[in-house]
Amino acid sequence: MNTAAKALRKRISRAKLCAWDDAMRTEDPLAALRRQESTRIPALLPIRHQRMRRDPFGFLRGSAAIAASDFAALRVTGLRAQLCGDAHLLNFGIFETPESNLVFDLVDFDETLPGPWEWDMLRLCSSLVVFAASVGIRSDRAEDAVIAAAYAYREAMNAYAQRDPLAIWYDRIEVDARIAADSAMRSAAAALSPVLASPNLRTTRFVDRPPLFRRLRHADERVELAHGILRSYRASLPEEFRTLFDRYHNIDMALKVVGVGSVGTLCLVVLLLADTDRPLLLQIKEAQRSALERSVGLSRFAHHGERVVGGERLMQATSDPFLGWSNDGDRDFYVRRLREMKGSLDTTNIRASTLIRYARHCGKAIARAHARSGEPGAIGGYLGNSAEYEEAMLRFALAYGVRCERDYSAFVAACARGEFALEE
Repeated sequence: MNTAAKALRKRISRAKLCAWDDAMRTEDPLAALRRQESTRIPALLPIRHQRMRRDPFGFLRGSAAIAASDFAALRVTGLRAQLCGDAHLLNFGIFETPESNLVFDLVDFDETLPGPWEWDMLRLCSSLVVFAASVGIRSDRAEDAVIAAAYAYREAMNAYAQRDPLAIWYDRIEVDARIAADSAMRSAAAALSPVLASPNLRTTRFVDRPPLFRRLRHADERVELAHGILRSYRASLPEEFRTLFDRYHNIDMALKVVGVGSVGTLCLVVLLLADTDRPLLLQIKEAQRSALERSVGLSRFAHHGERVVGGERLMQATSDPFLGWSNDGDRDFYVRRLREMKGSLDTTNIRASTLIRYARHCGKAIARAHARSGEPGAIGGYLGNSAEYEEAMLRFALAYGVRCERDYSAFVAACARGEFALEE
């Protein structure tokens, strides 16, 4: 162990790293939710609330603002890396690279900012505990999943500490065959198959599936908004990908409600075609301030779409060639391709063994992402070769999981009082 690692452990021992106590909380959780929702589309908020009310894990998925506020009170090492900002277990997945290889990685970067490296793992580990309880997995097996994630992070970070920056940059996480088998794999077109149709066998169009998917008519002002965004977005692409983008032309557009945490932001899906019938699907998604900003400071990017794109390119091993950003004067947006093949954890009748394997992949993915922007030697030196880090993450996850369950109960009660609107 080097001198710097010894000094860091002396300043904050691994046993006391990120220790949680409810007395640390400085902001009411429901106030944090209201603050985050103040910039969202009001008509979509009942959908968000309904999804968060479903179970404690649904609530956790929508609570990035609460977590960011709470994590700011924790004792951390002071080492930083580019953060996902919302690394719960469903913000990871499998996708196909342009070379047709399957890789495992982080897939959501709406909250990305540089910050304490510990925070992404705190979000992952607490989500494992809350998710397991929500789907009926035994608590001891949930603990095994947390340990697996933290161990994978520590082992991977120590391995990256021995590698040169170029090797880290080009590293990929191969997909375990069992993980692939237990994931819901689908193509972008297949995922939208209920809303894609080819009338008269001439060309593909979107089909209305309200309230979560609405095809935009030509008179809808958001059609012109989307056209304007795509025109200016082109300039954010590297030159070679502008040429590729120019080979496609717009066919149709739709409004789509996505996820849990993102509900209330504007999200459009654009259907483009070239000279073949194989569609290119792009997502135009509103980028607002990161939930981490109040805790870690302003982004160096004035444009939040550029912030998201920059974070994704820095953290993700294989980035999307169509990734770019734009704005409409008042709002920032980023644009990305809906990937040809992607897979996420199939949460239907999930087994504990699957969750543990998946958690291990997630921990390694965060370590690889952090090693690209942080200091793997310093982080790995602090973590060392004992299980103290895993034990600290488990203590935090169990304590914070209880906190999340209580916050969920408070949210359900507030919904019953009419403080958070629900779908009728």
